[in-house]
Amino acid sequence: MVNSTEASYFILTAYSDTGVFKYLYFLIILALYLCIIGANVLLIVVICVNRSLHEPMYLFLCSLFVNELYGSAGLFPFLLVQILSDIHTVSAPLCFLQIYSVYTYVCVEFFNLAAMSYDRYLAICYPLQYNTYMTSNKASFLIAVSWLFPFLAIVVLISLSVSLTLCGNIINKVYCGNYSIVKLACSDTRVNNIYGLFYTVISIIIPLLLILYTYMRILRVCFSGSKQTRQKALSTCTPHLASLINFSFGGFFQILQSRFDMSSVPNMLRVLLSLYFLTCQPLFTPVLYGLKMSKIRIICKRLLCGEVMTSVSCRQKVKAAAQSFSSVRRATSHSLDLCIIHINIGRSVWIICLMCSHDEEHVVTVIAMFKVTSTSR
Repeated sequence: MVNSTEASYFILTAYSDTGVFKYLYFLIILALYLCIIGANVLLIVVICVNRSLHEPMYLFLCSLFVNELYGSAGLFPFLLVQILSDIHTVSAPLCFLQIYSVYTYVCVEFFNLAAMSYDRYLAICYPLQYNTYMTSNKASFLIAVSWLFPFLAIVVLISLSVSLTLCGNIINKVYCGNYSIVKLACSDTRVNNIYGLFYTVISIIIPLLLILYTYMRILRVCFSGSKQTRQKALSTCTPHLASLINFSFGGFFQILQSRFDMSSVPNMLRVLLSLYFLTCQPLFTPVLYGLKMSKIRIICKRLLCGEVMTSVSCRQKVKAAAQSFSSVRRATSHSLDLCIIHINIGRSVWIICLMCSHDEEHVVTVIAMFKVTSTSR
């Protein structure tokens, strides 16, 4: 038996001896973590540097991507160290810090998804009043609340757990969980259970009810609206719904594993499912939105391919204009010239191809006009 003064560390018993395969697992987890960082950072940069994406919907997405980085940082470095370690122990302060990181990540995720569903509800159900109802200041306020409330609420949760008198230090998981520590307590845990229930209702149940309500209203408008309205709703809501279902599935199993006896489930399956919402969601979210949101997809292609694609496309268009000019010149008796004009409009560069005649009327015809680069939009 270990009392509160002796429980300076916890033992994680869900790890098994994998021998030399631990290096393979390490490389797989490291590759996954690097992909998560790359995908989320890319989309954050795309949204921040493009003024055309400075809209409420994309601000919520940026907050979501930042949270994915935050949540993965609370697990992956710890997981990588534990995989290579022969003794799977964690100090009490580090354990509570991880609990704080993981629990705030989950709460911020649900709050962000709820705010995004409210934004889609206004855009689809009140399209004419959307800019009045959802301003940039209101979006910033919702994002701030989505982050500040979880950070304050989890402080109380951690404080209640730290004050408990513990009768053990063995956690049957691959990372630290608050309820796993509460179950080790010798002292009365009624306050912890009541606050844990209150926190679950506020951070998970209420956001899910809000999301359910908004989607009921969205479906009602879609069924009574035109085909164009249904297509718009489908294109904007599909990534959000997929992200919500994916995260809710992982979170639901985590709650079941914490509250009920799951010894009948194979250990490997328990480990994989307990890690699902912390490993798959941070990569699933940016990939899903990057593929489904047309604006983000186009700008990502431009950013990744760089000026090579732009210059090649430019040469092809100028060549096509020159070929058109040659065809017209051969078919007419007038003296014609091809003029290529570069015009800077803001940060964009436009090329205009003109065909000019030297007869008495001096006719000028535009045969091609296209934008070469755009650094701000």
